[in-house]
Amino acid sequence: MVSPGSVAFTIFGLDIAWYGILIATGFLLAGGIAYQRCPLHKVDQDHFLTFVIWLVPSIIVGARAYYVLFRWDYYKENVDQILNIRGGGLAIHGGIIFGVLAAVLVCRYYKEKPLPLLDLVFTVLPLGQAIGRWGNFFNEEAHGMITDSPIAQIIDGVPYEPTFLYESVWCFLLFIFLMYYDTKKRKFDGSTASLYLMLYSVERFFVEGLRTDSLMIGILRQAQVFSIVLFLVGAALMLIQGKRNRKVKTEEVSAEPAEDNKSGEE
Repeated sequence: MVSPGSVAFTIFGLDIAWYGILIATGFLLAGGIAYQRCPLHKVDQDHFLTFVIWLVPSIIVGARAYYVLFRWDYYKENVDQILNIRGGGLAIHGGIIFGVLAAVLVCRYYKEKPLPLLDLVFTVLPLGQAIGRWGNFFNEEAHGMITDSPIAQIIDGVPYEPTFLYESVWCFLLFIFLMYYDTKKRKFDGSTASLYLMLYSVERFFVEGLRTDSLMIGILRQAQVFSIVLFLVGAALMLIQGKRNRKVKTEEVSAEPAEDNKSGEE
């Protein structure tokens, strides 16, 4: 696979990059699907639109800040490039952190629980990621090591592991799975978000190991360390919410005979 270039077209002398087009497309598709699914999670659609207004800049700022922070050696010498997101450089982990903060703040303002909203968002987020990852292909970035794979990404005549493709396919399959789970199998708030955090982290941990541009923390890459953290957060959330759900159901079952006896006495 050979990139045709990072620029899709030019309008009035302004280059429109594939990276931006794909990110925007992913946002719009994921957001549209989430909006339609609001009733399933008992999320007010007007409140969701307010959340999206805050979510989009929060994700962009968080993703860029995370990327710049872990590449500060470069950006401290090239300060003028910090805001140049058109050339790439958005880290999903930073976007997740700031996106969750935005969800919590909006829910607090409207006095709503954040977990239903997070379930809603994390169901469709993999679709946006699956589309957005192709921006790395057009920018010829975030690739893996040299390979002889028949689906290699060719850059300057050299074949590299197409890590963007691996993650794109995984995220699309994850989107399909979470749509099914969230619609048919979700038993308690937070379970869909937990699954996303765990399943995406597993993929990212292994695919990150193929990349050549990662920063290191000890013997692991920075994104691998954060993937471990997110996996543990997801697992803890699943256990805690599952325990709470079982406790609520037990209390409901225990309360039923008492109510029946009371009604019988009356």
